[in-house]
Amino acid sequence: MSRVRRAVAGDVAELVRLRALLFEAIEVSGENGWRESLAGVLAEQVAAEGTRILVVDGDAGGVAACGVGAVEQRLPGPRAHNGRVGQVYGVVTDPGYRRCGHSRAILECLLGWFRERGVARVDLHASREGEPLYRALGFVDHPEPGMFWWP
Repeated sequence: MSRVRRAVAGDVAELVRLRALLFEAIEVSGENGWRESLAGVLAEQVAAEGTRILVVDGDAGGVAACGVGAVEQRLPGPRAHNGRVGQVYGVVTDPGYRRCGHSRAILECLLGWFRERGVARVDLHASREGEPLYRALGFVDHPEPGMFWWP
């Protein structure tokens, strides 16, 4: 059984390690120094009201899995009546702890947290490996096309 808890400042190094595993798995590379920047942001966000960082501890110390949820206030509209939109990101499980239900447990806790905050919609980007879990939890293809810009 997965014991999900809120991350604390002492988990930051492990959260950075897991996020690096995520980027390695999807073969993303980029600028140097991102780990240090990430550690700084995570140190601020572990206790932030609009962010929830959850972890499951590993058997031999360290963190087995993690996930991040954030609530953003956007403009209300037909698909987001109050404009409160949740975002899930950084759901990662250490390879030695996969297929144990940790990501599911983290996501279920995050979805409960989003419900408590009255979000109208929760968005996420799914890897091929994670997509079946997200669909099993009720996620569907996004109704709006997406684009982005690199400044």
